[in-house]
Amino acid sequence: MRLFVGLGNPGEKYARNRHNVGFMAVDAIAKRHGFPPWRRRFQGVASEGALGGERVQLLLPGTFMNESGQAVAEAMHFYKLTLPDIVVFQDELELPPGKVRVKTGGGIAGHNGLRSITAHIGNDYRRVRIGIGHPGVKEMVHGYVLTDFPKAERDWVEALTGIIADNAELLARGQDPSFQNKVHLAMDAKGFGPDDDGE
Repeated sequence: MRLFVGLGNPGEKYARNRHNVGFMAVDAIAKRHGFPPWRRRFQGVASEGALGGERVQLLLPGTFMNESGQAVAEAMHFYKLTLPDIVVFQDELELPPGKVRVKTGGGIAGHNGLRSITAHIGNDYRRVRIGIGHPGVKEMVHGYVLTDFPKAERDWVEALTGIIADNAELLARGQDPSFQNKVHLAMDAKGFGPDDDGE
């Protein structure tokens, strides 16, 4: 069993915020792979299905970002999972918009959702870091992440969440480098490749 967790804040007010791109990615996986309707579980909503021959529980915590670890810990203990079974989809300020990196463990870079999860279960879970860019000034970060993606960015957001969903089976099978590479190539093919320094 794998646990795929989308990070975000619950409710319509936040649905299109940059901070909610983790929710968007996991919701895209549910739709693309025909998961059953969401139901209330683990202090959020969850849906169980199969990806790449693996059972996968999708979870969108309903606790608000800062308490995401409560929901993750509850699901982890229920299924007796280990940290490598857990994949967290998060927004990442330190990556250019549309860039994706997969890593295990590492720093939390001020991300309150990751801070809460690490406090509850430890740090060595897997993270799908979805770049949203940085506003340039630390004082602007809070407002930036809680603002909706502007119309000009919605095309790459939709493309990227779809590509993540297309390749989610690789994550379920633990093939993180292959997943990252396929996402990168598919974004390039759609014309959303990086114009940055290649980080």
